[in-house]
Amino acid sequence: MRKLLGLFLVVAISGCATRPTSAVVEVPSHITPDLAQGLAQIGRVVAPPPTEKLYAPLHEREPYAGVQVRRDVRYGADARHLLDVFQSGAPQTGKPVLVFVHGGAFMRGERRTGESPFYDNIMLWAVRQGMVGVNMTYRLAPAHPWPAAQQDIQAALKWVRENIAASGGDPSRIILMGHSAGAAHVAQYVAHPQFHVVPGSGLAGAVLLSGLFDPATAEANPPLQAYFGKDTTQYPARSAVPGLVASRVPLLIAYAELDPEDFHTQSGQLNTALCNAGRCQGLYKLSGHSHMSEVYSINTADKTVTNLIQQLMDRAR
Repeated sequence: MRKLLGLFLVVAISGCATRPTSAVVEVPSHITPDLAQGLAQIGRVVAPPPTEKLYAPLHEREPYAGVQVRRDVRYGADARHLLDVFQSGAPQTGKPVLVFVHGGAFMRGERRTGESPFYDNIMLWAVRQGMVGVNMTYRLAPAHPWPAAQQDIQAALKWVRENIAASGGDPSRIILMGHSAGAAHVAQYVAHPQFHVVPGSGLAGAVLLSGLFDPATAEANPPLQAYFGKDTTQYPARSAVPGLVASRVPLLIAYAELDPEDFHTQSGQLNTALCNAGRCQGLYKLSGHSHMSEVYSINTADKTVTNLIQQLMDRAR
């Protein structure tokens, strides 16, 4: 019976993905009882270390079987203009490319720290789904405020478009994925054409996980001000919402049930604006997940997020 229910839910979610509405779709997770208890104890906060402690044992460690990794590839002049490229050992061409932009409250964050399995886990999942994975870092606030990260995404995508074919990737099939502050940066890139690497963005799709999309309505705090500035009169022009409504890039918009409230509100506001313009993309609430578990769970048995990414890729074809 449980298997039949699971199949029904997958079909139902798939149907919502192809016929998006303004309603929030609550996506059932595959979180084990032990993990669910641990996440509930952590609560509705952004807490990487305790969440990593829960999820790190579920992930593989280097060397990764069947995967080639090139680290610290330079895409620009700054010390943080680096990316890692993950590809299958099998010689193939024309693969979709997943580019990941990490979070970190605009002021910190890395594509990988020490021997942590994060965010190699996202790249490994991409390779094992027939993609090429690209994991990038970018300049941080307060030394590099808006629009430094969008300029860095532009530079990284330029590198990808010019070089990814050598790793088997198709530069016309790039999915740009961001989490938290990374989702805000991806949204800003898509929304503001002056940052586009080519007209129309150069993307086949964009994944926005637990992002902040409008600084004018987001909770005012030091990290937000460090990136977008303290002059709030500039915020409307720096909002991603109008540009996302005007864009034709397919979007995946999702947030975690245990996210802090502002991520729920910001995702809902974006969804409402898109639907009011007749451009509903679908909004997904990841049941049981937290701000960090939604990305730490990728490449485990929990396919809550990755099923949605694959549906986006189907729409983006």
